Amino acid sequence: MAIRKFELEAKLKDDNKLIRTGVIRNDHPLDSSPEFLDFLQACRRGDLKTCQELISAGVNINAKDNYDYTPLVVASLCGHYELVQLLLESGALADPDSFERERAVYNALNNKIRNLLLSYDYSKSADPLQPWSSHVTSLLVRDNPSTSDITLSAPTEDFRLHKFILSARSPYFMRKFADAPETVTWKLPHAIPVEAFRVVLRYLYLGDLPRDFVGPGSVVSEEEVFRGVDKLCKQLEVEKLWEAVLSINDRRLARQRQQDEVQRAQDQVDGFFHGTVLKHKVEVDTRRAGDVKWPRHNAIFADCLLRADDQPEGEDERNTETPSDGTAIPIGPAGETTPKNGTSSKPSGRSVLFPVHKPFLIRSPYFETMFSSDFLEAHEADHLHVIKVDCTPAVLEIILRFLYTEKTDCPLEHALDLLYAADMLLLEKLKTKAAVTISTLGSGTSNALVDRTHNSHPDMPTPTPNEQLPPPSTGEASPAPAPATPAVEIEPINVYDVIRAAWDLKVQRLEEFAARYLAGRLEDYIDEAEFADLIRESADRIQARQETDTIELLDDIRYYLSERFRFRFEGDGLEEMLDDGSDGFDGGDDGGEGKGVAVDAEGVEVSGGQAGGVKTLNGKVVEDEFASDAVNYQILQEKIDRMLEELKLDA
Repeated sequence: MAIRKFELEAKLKDDNKLIRTGVIRNDHPLDSSPEFLDFLQACRRGDLKTCQELISAGVNINAKDNYDYTPLVVASLCGHYELVQLLLESGALADPDSFERERAVYNALNNKIRNLLLSYDYSKSADPLQPWSSHVTSLLVRDNPSTSDITLSAPTEDFRLHKFILSARSPYFMRKFADAPETVTWKLPHAIPVEAFRVVLRYLYLGDLPRDFVGPGSVVSEEEVFRGVDKLCKQLEVEKLWEAVLSINDRRLARQRQQDEVQRAQDQVDGFFHGTVLKHKVEVDTRRAGDVKWPRHNAIFADCLLRADDQPEGEDERNTETPSDGTAIPIGPAGETTPKNGTSSKPSGRSVLFPVHKPFLIRSPYFETMFSSDFLEAHEADHLHVIKVDCTPAVLEIILRFLYTEKTDCPLEHALDLLYAADMLLLEKLKTKAAVTISTLGSGTSNALVDRTHNSHPDMPTPTPNEQLPPPSTGEASPAPAPATPAVEIEPINVYDVIRAAWDLKVQRLEEFAARYLAGRLEDYIDEAEFADLIRESADRIQARQETDTIELLDDIRYYLSERFRFRFEGDGLEEMLDDGSDGFDGGDDGGEGKGVAVDAEGVEVSGGQAGGVKTLNGKVVEDEFASDAVNYQILQEKIDRMLEELKLDA
């Protein structure tokens, strides 16, 4: 251990020296901005929601403060397992050879976090764009499915390439293809060795440059290849290639140059994606979506059109005519979309068509299989094929941005739909991102009332968030101000939909989140019929369930409920506090002498909590929050037991 520590300290000194001289980049720069300091404070608290919002806003998760603390070290030190997991998935550096990784492991509060850090795939953490850049590089040699749309012909070799990538990476190609989009072949000049073309193409496609530019059987010298590379760099306006060539022999510098180039390429592709796919998307009436004709040879090199439909606002299943035989196609008068007077019988939907490119679509195994098979979409036609994707246009745009650029920004409002769409397209990383968004931004708070659109809390008013109800006007002197009305939390997402999605798609992270979410607000859900239906549904998921079998969702809720009220371990005094039920769980009057009533120094009952008491869920007032937790925990447990009796479930 001492030797290992000495090696890390020596390596840290070497790194600092190289950073000061400007040879390598500092991966953990000092950051004193208010946003980063807020981020560190959220890491100390374990505030997943705030951390996710700041990460989405672009805060540097690998920076450090004036005391050399990085967010990963802080989260590990404070024992926030889920936050450590979020940081690693968001790109926090965790290279086993790095000082920061060893520091986070050494300072981890528990073995669960320590094992997570030790087992995490650091290559993905250190280079989150690696899967994207590897896919771009693989296009150079990939034959099935065929995605190339231009061939560069040299005297001894042909290169099957992609106009989109060449245009995004080289201003020269962008201008040439814009002037002649129908071009499918390009002859390379004989004056430049083919080895020089090969080096430039590997650079444009983000591949590692070869150490030996001239092979054993080559008829040209290395000097001729270098001159050819120099000429191509000037002609194609490729500026950074020579820097990559000069850093080949320095492994660490070459790695840094490669990461910088991949980041630059991502920005280039992102800009070209916005200037082609998003700029030229077409919004049409759904009834006319099938009539859109886009020529195969077009100025933005699109290979096909992806279509996503939006339902008309306010339209639901009750407004849809369905034939009596149960088929999906209306028969007879129901099939008429326009009545005789020429006006539409119901509002028409909206469809958005995105002109897209196969080289990036095949990152999805769904599209890869489609274009590799004998499906119609795999064959060329005079006009681009229209492929319908079962999601909203907003969700499809998120998916396309991920396929093109690896960016995974996901608003909470689209997260659940994205979860299903990503599962359909077999995009596990995007599916995980949607689950992370739901389980962090959807966490909310645990001490506010819940105002849900599907079923508001029955006994509470529904003011806007943080708004207090005004006192009644009586014409008399204003009484003393009443206790502040608790803030009303607008439920960010329907937790019933989340748990069913977790079951359907087998997402363990969401199952745990939903159980924790329900346990944190159980008083708002326990009396709902939909909650009881959810518990029955969880019980029915066990095949051949026996009376002694437990209910998985209910077990998880009980566990997180005990965590919420700090009763995880036996022998913590709960039985002594609730020994004779005198807290008034049955709603009876205990004469002011039980624990459920606050009294003053003379033994006189004080109502309304004026003596600093805390009100419990059943309306009683106890002396402090710990006693309130004990009472509320028992109340909720009894409500769970009564619900199980009504459902005739033994759990």
